[in-house]
Amino acid sequence: MKRTDSIKKPMKDTVLSSLEPESKEYRINDGNNLHFVVNPKGNKRWELRYKKPSNLKQSWLGLGTYPEVSGKFARQKADEARLLLADGIDPREHREEQKQALLNSDQFSFKSLAKEYCKSKKWTDATRVRNEGALANHVYPTMGNRDYRKITKQEWLGLIQKIQQKPHPKTGNPIIEMGDRVRGLCKDIYDLAEVTMRIDHNPLSGIEKFITKHESQNMLHVKIDELPKLLVDIRSYPSRVTSIGLQLLSMLACRPTELREAVWSEFNLDKGIWVIPSERMKKRVEHTIPLPTQALTLLYELKSYSGNSAYLFKSRSNSSKPVSDNTFNKVLKTLGYQSKQTPHGFRHIFSTQLREIGFTRDHVEAALAHKISGVEGVYNKAIYIDQRKEMMQKWADHLDELVLRVSKGEAA
Repeated sequence: MKRTDSIKKPMKDTVLSSLEPESKEYRINDGNNLHFVVNPKGNKRWELRYKKPSNLKQSWLGLGTYPEVSGKFARQKADEARLLLADGIDPREHREEQKQALLNSDQFSFKSLAKEYCKSKKWTDATRVRNEGALANHVYPTMGNRDYRKITKQEWLGLIQKIQQKPHPKTGNPIIEMGDRVRGLCKDIYDLAEVTMRIDHNPLSGIEKFITKHESQNMLHVKIDELPKLLVDIRSYPSRVTSIGLQLLSMLACRPTELREAVWSEFNLDKGIWVIPSERMKKRVEHTIPLPTQALTLLYELKSYSGNSAYLFKSRSNSSKPVSDNTFNKVLKTLGYQSKQTPHGFRHIFSTQLREIGFTRDHVEAALAHKISGVEGVYNKAIYIDQRKEMMQKWADHLDELVLRVSKGEAA
C-alpha cells in the first residue's frame, strides 16, 4: 500500500504492515500528532509530536519500532505522554531521568545479581566463605557495579586471565585454580539471569576453552608401594591428636573438612556409627559412616584429649572452634610428603584400592558420599549400610596389615 492511497485513521495493523517505502523517509499522522514513520529501507517506527512545556517549541518523542510496538500500543504510549504533558512534564526528559535513575540503582549491577545467586545456594559455611570471598576479592572491584547485561565476553575473559596471572601471596605461583573457580562461579551466576529471562545468552559460556587449565592438587596421593611407609610415619607422629586425625582420614575416607569440623554429638560409639548432618555435607545429604573397630579405639583415645570441647579436633587458642583447615596438611608437609600426599588424597587411595580388592562401585561410591549421576542416580538411593560396615572393617584391617609388613621388613 502506498501513502497516497485512501487510508482511514487510526490505521489498522494490516495497513501499517503493508505501507511501502519510498525514496525518502515519510510520515503519516495517525491522529492527535502520533506519526507513523517509514524510511527508504522499509523500517518503521512511531513518533509523537508535542510542544515542550518549558518553551513551547515543537519536539519529537520516539515511541518504538513497528511491529514490536503495535498501533494499539503506540496510541497507549502516546496517551501516557500526553498525561505527563498535562502536568507540565516533558515526556522525553522524564524518560531520560528514569533511565538515569535505573543506571544509578544497583538493580542490574553484577554484585546484586551475584548476591541473589549466593543467597539461593545451600552451601556449607566453608564453601560460602570461600565463594563469597573469591567474588569480593577478585570480581567486585572490577565488575561489581557494572551492568551485568553490558559486560562483554571479551571483558570477562580478560578478567579471568588477569586473575590467573596473580601471584599467590605465600608461594608466589600464579593462582590458576582461583581464576578457574571464579569463572565457574560467575558462569553459574549468569545462568540464574538467563533462566529467569533477564539476559538472552551467558557471556561466560565457552571461556573455559581459552584460559589456563588447572591441574588439581587436591587429590595428590602417594603411590601404592609408598602407602605403608606413609601410614607408619603418620602413626609415629609425636602429636597424638593430629596423628589420630590423619589415621581416621586414611581409614574413613571422609572429606577433611567433615572430620576437622566434626562434633562428638554426631557419633554413637556404642552403635559404631558417625552420622554427618546434611548441612555439613557437600551434596547437602545426611551421610552415615560405619566405624571399624580400629576407628572406635582411636576415637575413645581422642575423647580423652578433647576435654569439654564439642569438637573432636579443637583449636589450641579457642576450644569452641575446630582446628584450622591447614592443620593436617602441615603434618604431611612436616613428614616430607609435600606435593606427594594431601588429606583429600586418601579418598582417592580408598576408592581405587577397594575397587581393586573387589568391592562394588555402588558400595565404594556410597562410602565416599558421591552422588551417582544420570538415570541411575535418580533411582539408586541406597546407602548400603550393612555392606559398607563389612567393607570399612576390611579396609581398616588391610591398612593394619600394610603397617605390619613394614615392621617385618616386607615389601608392600
